[in-house]
Amino acid sequence: MGRGDEADDASAAGDASSDGRTHFGFETVSEELKAGRVAEVFHSVARKYDVMNDVMSGGLHRVWKAFTIGRAAIRPGMRVLDIAGGTGDLAKAMAKRAGPNGEVWLTDINESMLTVGRDRLLDAGLMLPTALADAEHLPFPDAHFDRVTVAFGLRNMTRKDRALVEMHRVLKPGGKLLVLEFSKVWKPLAPLYDAYSLRVLPWLGKRIAGDADSYRYLAESIRMHPDQALLAGMLTSAGFARVQVFNLSAGVVALHEGVRL
Repeated sequence: MGRGDEADDASAAGDASSDGRTHFGFETVSEELKAGRVAEVFHSVARKYDVMNDVMSGGLHRVWKAFTIGRAAIRPGMRVLDIAGGTGDLAKAMAKRAGPNGEVWLTDINESMLTVGRDRLLDAGLMLPTALADAEHLPFPDAHFDRVTVAFGLRNMTRKDRALVEMHRVLKPGGKLLVLEFSKVWKPLAPLYDAYSLRVLPWLGKRIAGDADSYRYLAESIRMHPDQALLAGMLTSAGFARVQVFNLSAGVVALHEGVRL
């Protein structure tokens, strides 16, 4: 399967299908099986997640996250929900901006990732509320948050459309969603990018995290994720207005924004 075919599949699938089948990397599996296998991936990589992020991106993930924080424009006293927040990079930065009167939640569906994130926040002197939460069924009231963020987590969700509707539900009118995710790279760079992510990343995963298969899945999941235009359309379908897309590092990553009116 070539890169163009993979992108077409992602555009066609975008999400779970009506027959209960979905993608786990390049495999087609049941929705239930995907949830379990994604959980296994993140249980495996949790302790080495931050180290691998620095190695894989050459530290660029910090620049991408800083751009997202800037676009979030957190003000003192705001209520913020970080979904699939993992090791807590965004939650930590946003909590400092929201201040002592703010409310910043760190959530993740994976207990291992959430534990690492909670511990990192405590090490930084931050006692933030945390919750083990499924993005498709958020345990929060309607119109509660000023901002909702999800960084590098949406592509692992089985029913992305349902998750986006839930994010819309918990935002206040005027609140903003920010989705930072790997996307479709600038076409001239695609061969080099494919060689690096599909061949080098699993090797790095084996050498550093002792797990090549999990990083092979993560590389494949990028190809099966909706591209910039399709994801923008999904935000609009979920009810968001003023949708904007910011390509970062030649489209390796894109930040999608949407506002609940």
